Amino acid sequence: MRYLFLLLPALLIAMPADAAQCSSLLTHKVDNILGEKEDLCQYAGKVVLVVNTASYCGYTPQYKGLQALNEKYKARGLVILGFPSNDFGQQEPGSNKEIADFCDRTYAVKFPMFAKTSVKSPGGSPFFDALAVATGQRPKWNFHKYLIARDGRTVTSFGSNVEPDSPAFISQVESLL
Repeated sequence: MRYLFLLLPALLIAMPADAAQCSSLLTHKVDNILGEKEDLCQYAGKVVLVVNTASYCGYTPQYKGLQALNEKYKARGLVILGFPSNDFGQQEPGSNKEIADFCDRTYAVKFPMFAKTSVKSPGGSPFFDALAVATGQRPKWNFHKYLIARDGRTVTSFGSNVEPDSPAFISQVESLL
């Protein structure tokens, strides 16, 4: 019995960090843009910026600002997650491969992109449903942003018109890093 107490700390240390620290908000498995399942718990402990995107929208140039944020703050713990959606104005009609090619070719996007996702209505995406519950706001258009603090519980919602390079938005990101 006494050996069990000696082993317990070692077992806790051996547990993956995401299993011990993942908030309920990030406990979702979603398909990435290549169709592979990813566990969002891999981002536990980071500042996570979730954005629903579209390739043919007036806000599409925000990809440039998002990629600049990614380059500037990735090393400090920011991760940006892009979720293409065709929910608003049919502005993301392409396949996941076409979306990936567009993002790479047009904006050199290097942050994680996920499979086309329904974000507008309850039941479309359990992850976006959880974000909507956490903030009381569901995306009303493309490039809606959710900023999740390192604790995985504190979430702030930003409308589509908030540019990723706006001073107020950058200030909010920096305060969480």
